[in-house]
Amino acid sequence: MRKRCLQILVLLSLVFFTASNVGAHCEIPCGIYDDEMRINIITEHITTIEKSMKEILELEKAQPINYNQLVRWVTNKEEHATRLQEIVTQYFMTQRVKPGTKNYEKNLAVLHKMLLSGMKCKQTTDLSHTGTLRSLLKEFHDLYFGHTEK
Repeated sequence: MRKRCLQILVLLSLVFFTASNVGAHCEIPCGIYDDEMRINIITEHITTIEKSMKEILELEKAQPINYNQLVRWVTNKEEHATRLQEIVTQYFMTQRVKPGTKNYEKNLAVLHKMLLSGMKCKQTTDLSHTGTLRSLLKEFHDLYFGHTEK
């Protein structure tokens, strides 16, 4: 009985400590950041959203409509827009863009516009929103990394 209680206690301790460490990693000051990788991931999300929109538009034309595939592409589009928004908020706005730094207000304004465009991607299949996201991402990239066009 005592051995069984000890096993349960160890198991609960492992679950508790593992769960708390996994969730906290991204907001502790660990210093492990790869900003360019996050930009590349956002680019991939935009491409996936765009592909999903194109597939949705094609599926809507088909007779009979394949609702299963249609729902899958809509869900995919929305999931990738949400992931894009999470990177913008949880990574850049929460951890990387800091008050008092160069271009702080400009970076926040562009990131906010990206959030709004991500929302519009969820609401519609208007491909202009993915174009807007690409333009905003380039603008943010240049501001954030200090690149200027010549």
